[in-house]
Amino acid sequence: MKTLKSRLNKKIEACYLVQGEDILLYDKALEMIKKASNLQLEDFNFNIFDDDSFNGDLVIDTCETLPMGSDKKIVLLKNITNPNETFKKKLREYLKNPVESTCLVIFDFFNKFDFLISEKVSAKRLDDQSLKDIVVSELRTSGKTITAEANQRLIEACCNYYSLIKNELEKLCSCEEIEITVKTIESLVCKQTEFTVFELTDALSKRDADKAISLLNLMPKDTKTFSLVLNHFRRLFFVAVSDGTDKELADLLGVKEYAVVVSRRLSKNFSKLQLKNIYEMLNDVDFYIKNGQMQVENALYYLVFGILYC
Repeated sequence: MKTLKSRLNKKIEACYLVQGEDILLYDKALEMIKKASNLQLEDFNFNIFDDDSFNGDLVIDTCETLPMGSDKKIVLLKNITNPNETFKKKLREYLKNPVESTCLVIFDFFNKFDFLISEKVSAKRLDDQSLKDIVVSELRTSGKTITAEANQRLIEACCNYYSLIKNELEKLCSCEEIEITVKTIESLVCKQTEFTVFELTDALSKRDADKAISLLNLMPKDTKTFSLVLNHFRRLFFVAVSDGTDKELADLLGVKEYAVVVSRRLSKNFSKLQLKNIYEMLNDVDFYIKNGQMQVENALYYLVFGILYC
């Protein structure tokens, strides 16, 4: 992702394969490709295929069709979960001699397109040290420094998501303090509680008690956090037992489609019986809180340990 802009300035490739767990970076990559392509008349020249609308022959036909009123057209394959062998063969053949005016972008959250030899865009989260170096560098351009502890706190608050850190850096660069401290982070940086819940679920599914407790310690112990945890595990349960598409479930649950995509991946780390038991435990705890039989903070720790050993 860090080099995508410079690569686009040199040449727009026939195909970009975007992979990684930082969902927010997928849309950012697409925006950069659209801008570099100077895409016009999107209604005609921007075609999206997801699991619900996927048709292998139609994808190839669309790629081979010339744009209308624009130098480029973009065809987006969005998290296709089961590309068949016939389509894989046709796609490989197409990319040997692609239409120059078509740019194929593949969002591949589930790593189903590893068979392609194409221009790759990484949407993976960076390691702590790389993120720390970026934070120091970007703050330096604004004449600011940051303490080591504050830098770590910033990264933890954003769950290592570069896109979230970038948003917070804009606030930190415009604040009055020359040296960014833990106090500055606590007063200015929004704790990304919803993203922390995704991370917490991942840690719980891997039975990583240390990481789970560390993440819970970062989260405010209030009813909003409890509701996020409750709704998140309910979503995992519904996704696990439903046959609906990502879009259908997103509409049904009233969430963005990426939230269903991530939930589907996380739900595979639990059995359906485990998710059913967790769902019932959450409903019991919700009842205890509403009837004053359990404090929210105690409830959150109770749930974490209950899920770890369910």
